[in-house]
Amino acid sequence: MPLNELSQRAATLNARYRHHSATSVLSHALRDPEAGQLALVSSFGAESVVLLHMVAVAKPDTPVIFIDTQMLFTETLIYQQEVSERLGLRDVRVIRASDKVLETTDPTQTLHRRDTDACCALRKTVPLQGALQGFDGWITGRKRFQGVTRAALDFFEVEEGTNRLKVNPLAHWTRQDIRTYMEENRLPKHPLVAQGYPSIGCQPCTSPVAPGDDPRAGRWPGQEKTECGIHVVDGKMVRKGVNA
Repeated sequence: MPLNELSQRAATLNARYRHHSATSVLSHALRDPEAGQLALVSSFGAESVVLLHMVAVAKPDTPVIFIDTQMLFTETLIYQQEVSERLGLRDVRVIRASDKVLETTDPTQTLHRRDTDACCALRKTVPLQGALQGFDGWITGRKRFQGVTRAALDFFEVEEGTNRLKVNPLAHWTRQDIRTYMEENRLPKHPLVAQGYPSIGCQPCTSPVAPGDDPRAGRWPGQEKTECGIHVVDGKMVRKGVNA
């Protein structure tokens, strides 16, 4: 689809749902022909259960893509299974880099020590791009409060370099909105949150943070890196929130 046509679709959807709530935007997007076939990409991280619950209520057969980098915390893998079963998600797709590619590129599983960007591309970005083939767009948990690059984030946008849409139902939510939703719906928290992990990625590249510190301070500690590469704006990687 031509970029100008896709941009017009995004503009039409934003105008249509501009004053809708997050749950309404998500529910309508999953059924609106203008949005097309959508998948939810979820890390099953600290805040992921909010969107997972919304999807389970609105359309439980929505494809949910979970990237198993094969370096995740055991707690994340268990949480993914438990949350999927509890919420009744019917189409959870666990994707991974192929064994052949891993054996060729990272046979000793030490690439993350030498080149974290290359490791993220190998284990997350490339497998995700393959998994998204055939979809017209994907649902993310990005929010405006997560940084200046997201201050004007819309519900619908064009994914850079592709012919897909990104849908951001939680764009206008605050941290308190997230906490309130989880409490009101009695949603299970990721077990590592109580251990000081407000942002949870791969085990070798994630550390607990002190109370009051930036939630992302525990991701790739000691490096300037703050992003795995899944979200790109103007050709540059941008900060994500904890719902990667």
